[in-house]
Amino acid sequence: MTTPASVPATASAPATASAPEYLPGHGLLAGRSAVITAAAGAGIGGATARRFLEEGADVVLGDAHARRLKETVEALTEEFGSARVTGAPCDVTDEQQVGALLALAEERHGRLDILVNNAGLGGTARLVEMDDAQWDKVLDVTLTGTMRCTRAALRRFRATGQGGVIVNNASVVGWRAQAGQSHYAAAKAGVMALTRCAAIEAAEFGVRVNAVSPSLAMHPHLVKVTTPELLAELTAGEAFGRYAEPWEVANVIVFLASGYSSYMTGEVVSVSSQHP
Repeated sequence: MTTPASVPATASAPATASAPEYLPGHGLLAGRSAVITAAAGAGIGGATARRFLEEGADVVLGDAHARRLKETVEALTEEFGSARVTGAPCDVTDEQQVGALLALAEERHGRLDILVNNAGLGGTARLVEMDDAQWDKVLDVTLTGTMRCTRAALRRFRATGQGGVIVNNASVVGWRAQAGQSHYAAAKAGVMALTRCAAIEAAEFGVRVNAVSPSLAMHPHLVKVTTPELLAELTAGEAFGRYAEPWEVANVIVFLASGYSSYMTGEVVSVSSQHP
Protein backbone atom coordinates (compact mmCIF):
# COMPACT_ATOMS: atom_id res chain seq x y z
CA MET A 1 0.00 0.00 0.00
CA THR A 2 1.30 3.44 -0.86
CA THR A 3 1.22 5.85 2.05
CA PRO A 4 0.79 9.49 0.99
CA ALA A 5 3.85 11.49 1.97
CA SER A 6 3.60 14.23 4.54
CA VAL A 7 4.48 17.75 3.56
CA PRO A 8 8.20 18.00 4.36
CA ALA A 9 9.29 20.19 7.23
CA THR A 10 10.56 23.45 5.76
CA ALA A 11 10.78 27.06 6.77
CA SER A 12 7.21 27.35 5.55
CA ALA A 13 5.80 24.24 7.22
CA PRO A 14 6.33 23.23 10.86
CA ALA A 15 7.22 19.59 11.39
CA THR A 16 4.71 17.14 12.82
CA ALA A 17 5.31 16.11 16.43
CA SER A 18 4.90 12.47 15.44
CA ALA A 19 3.81 10.75 12.25
CA PRO A 20 0.40 9.06 12.59
CA GLU A 21 -0.16 5.54 11.36
CA TYR A 22 -1.80 5.31 7.96
CA LEU A 23 -4.70 2.92 8.31
CA PRO A 24 -5.64 0.31 5.67
CA GLY A 25 -9.07 0.21 4.05
CA HIS A 26 -11.85 -2.00 5.38
CA GLY A 27 -14.32 -2.02 2.49
CA LEU A 28 -16.60 0.54 4.15
CA LEU A 29 -17.69 1.98 0.78
CA ALA A 30 -17.63 -1.15 -1.36
CA GLY A 31 -19.97 -0.92 -4.33
CA ARG A 32 -20.62 2.79 -3.89
CA SER A 33 -20.22 5.51 -6.52
CA ALA A 34 -18.87 8.87 -5.35
CA VAL A 35 -18.20 12.32 -6.75
CA ILE A 36 -15.54 14.44 -5.06
CA THR A 37 -15.02 18.09 -5.98
CA ALA A 38 -11.65 19.87 -5.83
CA ALA A 39 -10.04 16.43 -5.74
CA ALA A 40 -6.77 17.15 -7.55
CA GLY A 41 -3.47 17.51 -5.77
CA ALA A 42 -2.29 16.68 -2.26
CA GLY A 43 -5.00 18.31 -0.17
CA ILE A 44 -8.11 16.97 1.55
CA GLY A 45 -9.89 16.28 -1.76
CA GLY A 46 -7.06 14.18 -3.15
CA ALA A 47 -6.69 12.34 0.15
CA THR A 48 -10.42 11.65 0.20
CA ALA A 49 -10.30 10.24 -3.32
CA ARG A 50 -7.57 7.81 -2.30
CA ARG A 51 -9.30 6.80 0.92
CA PHE A 52 -12.59 6.20 -0.94
CA LEU A 53 -10.82 3.96 -3.44
CA GLU A 54 -9.10 2.08 -0.64
CA GLU A 55 -12.52 1.60 0.98
CA GLY A 56 -13.93 0.10 -2.24
CA ALA A 57 -15.77 3.02 -3.85
CA ASP A 58 -15.66 4.01 -7.51
CA VAL A 59 -14.86 7.70 -7.83
CA VAL A 60 -15.40 10.58 -10.21
CA LEU A 61 -13.11 13.51 -9.48
CA GLY A 62 -13.78 17.11 -10.36
CA ASP A 63 -11.44 20.08 -10.16
CA ALA A 64 -11.11 23.50 -11.77
CA HIS A 65 -7.39 22.87 -12.42
CA ALA A 66 -7.36 20.62 -15.47
CA ARG A 67 -3.63 19.79 -15.41
CA ARG A 68 -3.56 18.81 -11.75
CA LEU A 69 -6.77 16.83 -12.21
CA LYS A 70 -5.28 14.91 -15.13
CA GLU A 71 -2.18 14.07 -13.09
CA THR A 72 -4.25 12.93 -10.11
CA VAL A 73 -6.55 10.75 -12.22
CA GLU A 74 -3.59 9.18 -14.00
CA ALA A 75 -1.83 8.37 -10.73
CA LEU A 76 -4.91 6.84 -9.13
CA THR A 77 -5.82 4.97 -12.32
CA GLU A 78 -2.40 3.36 -12.41
CA GLU A 79 -2.93 2.10 -8.88
CA PHE A 80 -6.64 1.28 -8.81
CA GLY A 81 -7.59 0.78 -12.47
CA SER A 82 -9.42 2.86 -15.06
CA ALA A 83 -12.76 1.19 -14.32
CA ARG A 84 -12.83 2.76 -10.87
CA VAL A 85 -11.40 6.24 -11.46
CA THR A 86 -12.38 9.01 -13.81
CA GLY A 87 -12.43 12.78 -13.74
CA ALA A 88 -13.71 15.88 -15.48
CA PRO A 89 -12.88 19.56 -15.12
CA CYS A 90 -15.48 21.22 -12.94
CA ASP A 91 -15.79 24.83 -11.84
CA VAL A 92 -18.41 24.80 -9.07
CA THR A 93 -19.45 28.34 -10.01
CA ASP A 94 -20.80 26.90 -13.28
CA GLU A 95 -24.06 25.02 -12.85
CA GLN A 96 -23.72 23.19 -16.18
CA GLN A 97 -20.30 21.83 -15.25
CA VAL A 98 -21.65 20.70 -11.87
CA GLY A 99 -24.50 18.82 -13.55
CA ALA A 100 -22.15 17.23 -16.06
CA LEU A 101 -19.86 15.97 -13.28
CA LEU A 102 -22.71 14.25 -11.44
CA ALA A 103 -24.06 12.83 -14.70
CA LEU A 104 -20.63 11.35 -15.41
CA ALA A 105 -20.83 9.26 -12.24
CA GLU A 106 -24.19 7.87 -13.33
CA GLU A 107 -22.88 7.14 -16.82
CA ARG A 108 -19.67 5.44 -15.68
CA HIS A 109 -20.92 3.59 -12.61
CA GLY A 110 -24.68 3.34 -13.09
CA ARG A 111 -25.59 5.47 -10.09
CA LEU A 112 -24.57 8.24 -7.73
CA ASP A 113 -24.39 7.35 -4.03
CA ILE A 114 -22.08 9.92 -2.43
CA LEU A 115 -21.15 13.55 -3.03
CA VAL A 116 -18.22 15.16 -1.24
CA ASN A 117 -18.27 18.94 -1.52
CA ASN A 118 -14.64 19.84 -1.00
CA ALA A 119 -14.29 22.85 -3.30
CA GLY A 120 -13.48 26.08 -1.52
CA LEU A 121 -11.47 29.24 -1.90
CA GLY A 122 -9.65 31.11 0.85
CA GLY A 123 -7.39 34.10 1.11
CA THR A 124 -6.35 36.67 3.67
CA ALA A 125 -7.70 40.21 3.67
CA ARG A 126 -8.78 42.50 6.46
CA LEU A 127 -12.35 43.65 6.09
CA VAL A 128 -11.49 47.36 5.97
CA GLU A 129 -9.25 46.67 2.97
CA MET A 130 -11.40 44.04 1.23
CA ASP A 131 -13.34 44.94 -1.91
CA ASP A 132 -16.60 43.42 -3.11
CA ALA A 133 -14.85 41.29 -5.73
CA GLN A 134 -12.72 39.54 -3.10
CA TRP A 135 -15.76 38.88 -0.93
CA ASP A 136 -17.92 37.69 -3.82
CA LYS A 137 -15.31 35.30 -5.22
CA VAL A 138 -14.78 33.48 -1.93
CA LEU A 139 -18.50 33.25 -1.24
CA ASP A 140 -19.31 32.12 -4.78
CA VAL A 141 -16.86 29.21 -4.73
CA THR A 142 -17.01 28.18 -1.08
CA LEU A 143 -20.67 28.65 -0.16
CA THR A 144 -22.68 29.04 -3.35
CA GLY A 145 -20.58 26.36 -5.09
CA THR A 146 -21.41 23.95 -2.28
CA MET A 147 -25.07 24.87 -2.64
CA ARG A 148 -25.02 24.28 -6.41
CA CYS A 149 -23.50 20.83 -6.02
CA THR A 150 -25.77 19.91 -3.11
CA ARG A 151 -28.87 21.05 -4.98
CA ALA A 152 -27.94 19.10 -8.11
CA ALA A 153 -27.22 15.93 -6.11
CA LEU A 154 -30.43 16.19 -4.08
CA ARG A 155 -32.47 16.48 -7.25
CA ARG A 156 -30.89 13.26 -8.53
CA PHE A 157 -31.27 11.46 -5.21
CA ARG A 158 -34.94 12.44 -5.00
CA ALA A 159 -35.58 11.26 -8.56
CA THR A 160 -33.98 7.84 -8.07
CA GLY A 161 -35.46 7.19 -4.63
CA GLN A 162 -32.34 5.17 -3.70
CA GLY A 163 -31.08 7.47 -0.95
CA GLY A 164 -27.64 9.00 -0.86
CA VAL A 165 -25.07 10.82 1.23
CA ILE A 166 -23.56 14.29 1.02
CA VAL A 167 -20.50 15.35 3.01
CA ASN A 168 -19.51 19.01 3.00
CA ASN A 169 -16.14 20.48 3.96
CA ALA A 170 -16.56 23.35 6.40
CA SER A 171 -13.88 24.79 8.72
CA VAL A 172 -13.37 25.66 12.37
CA VAL A 173 -13.23 29.32 11.32
CA GLY A 174 -16.98 28.98 10.81
CA TRP A 175 -17.07 28.92 14.62
CA ARG A 176 -13.88 30.73 15.65
CA ALA A 177 -12.71 34.23 14.85
CA GLN A 178 -9.50 34.79 12.91
CA ALA A 179 -8.28 38.13 11.60
CA GLY A 180 -8.21 38.45 7.84
CA GLN A 181 -10.70 35.63 7.34
CA SER A 182 -14.11 37.35 7.44
CA HIS A 183 -15.05 36.28 3.89
CA TYR A 184 -13.85 32.69 4.31
CA ALA A 185 -15.31 32.38 7.82
CA ALA A 186 -18.67 33.71 6.66
CA ALA A 187 -18.67 31.24 3.76
CA LYS A 188 -17.79 28.27 5.97
CA ALA A 189 -20.38 29.26 8.59
CA GLY A 190 -22.82 29.33 5.70
CA VAL A 191 -21.76 25.81 4.68
CA MET A 192 -22.56 24.66 8.21
CA ALA A 193 -26.02 26.26 8.10
CA LEU A 194 -26.64 24.90 4.60
CA THR A 195 -25.69 21.42 5.83
CA ARG A 196 -28.23 21.55 8.67
CA CYS A 197 -31.10 22.92 6.58
CA ALA A 198 -30.46 20.65 3.59
CA ALA A 199 -30.36 17.64 5.94
CA ILE A 200 -33.84 18.36 7.28
CA GLU A 201 -35.24 18.72 3.76
CA ALA A 202 -33.43 15.65 2.41
CA ALA A 203 -34.43 13.31 5.23
CA GLU A 204 -37.86 12.78 3.70
CA PHE A 205 -36.28 10.99 0.73
CA GLY A 206 -33.64 9.07 2.65
CA VAL A 207 -30.60 11.27 2.09
CA ARG A 208 -28.12 12.22 4.80
CA VAL A 209 -26.16 15.50 4.75
CA ASN A 210 -23.28 16.11 7.16
CA ALA A 211 -20.07 18.14 7.24
CA VAL A 212 -16.53 17.99 8.55
CA SER A 213 -14.93 21.03 10.11
CA PRO A 214 -11.13 20.74 9.99
CA SER A 215 -8.79 23.06 11.84
CA LEU A 216 -5.31 22.77 10.31
CA ALA A 217 -4.65 20.15 7.63
CA MET A 218 -1.29 20.67 5.99
CA HIS A 219 -0.76 20.50 2.23
CA PRO A 220 1.52 22.24 -0.28
CA HIS A 221 -1.03 24.89 -1.32
CA LEU A 222 -1.50 26.02 2.28
CA VAL A 223 2.26 26.37 2.64
CA LYS A 224 2.32 28.66 -0.40
CA VAL A 225 -0.43 31.01 0.76
CA THR A 226 0.26 31.15 4.52
CA THR A 227 3.17 32.82 6.28
CA PRO A 228 5.55 30.70 8.39
CA GLU A 229 4.61 32.83 11.40
CA LEU A 230 0.89 32.11 11.03
CA LEU A 231 1.49 28.39 10.44
CA ALA A 232 3.59 28.24 13.59
CA GLU A 233 0.90 30.08 15.56
CA LEU A 234 -1.87 27.81 14.29
CA THR A 235 0.15 24.67 14.95
CA ALA A 236 0.93 25.82 18.49
CA GLY A 237 -2.81 25.99 19.12
CA GLU A 238 -3.28 22.30 18.38
CA ALA A 239 -3.33 19.97 21.39
CA PHE A 240 -1.11 17.39 19.67
CA GLY A 241 1.44 20.02 18.69
CA ARG A 242 1.10 19.18 15.01
CA TYR A 243 -1.15 19.78 12.04
CA ALA A 244 -3.47 17.09 10.67
CA GLU A 245 -2.49 15.07 7.65
CA PRO A 246 -5.14 15.51 4.91
CA TRP A 247 -5.93 11.79 5.08
CA GLU A 248 -6.84 12.14 8.76
CA VAL A 249 -9.65 14.48 7.70
CA ALA A 250 -10.50 12.10 4.84
CA ASN A 251 -10.94 9.28 7.37
CA VAL A 252 -13.76 11.22 9.02
CA ILE A 253 -15.31 11.92 5.62
CA VAL A 254 -15.23 8.15 4.96
CA PHE A 255 -17.04 7.59 8.26
CA LEU A 256 -19.75 10.13 7.40
CA ALA A 257 -20.15 8.63 3.92
CA SER A 258 -20.41 5.08 5.24
CA GLY A 259 -23.12 3.10 6.95
CA TYR A 260 -21.34 3.55 10.27
CA SER A 261 -22.92 7.02 10.52
CA SER A 262 -26.40 5.89 9.42
CA TYR A 263 -28.23 7.84 12.14
CA MET A 264 -26.32 11.07 11.64
CA THR A 265 -27.63 13.93 9.53
CA GLY A 266 -27.33 17.68 9.81
CA GLU A 267 -24.19 17.30 11.92
CA VAL A 268 -20.94 19.26 11.65
CA VAL A 269 -18.07 17.15 12.98
CA SER A 270 -15.00 19.02 14.17
CA VAL A 271 -11.76 17.40 12.98
CA SER A 272 -9.54 19.36 15.28
CA SER A 273 -7.27 19.22 18.30
CA GLN A 274 -7.40 22.95 18.92
CA HIS A 275 -7.56 24.30 22.43
CA PRO A 276 -10.85 26.03 23.32
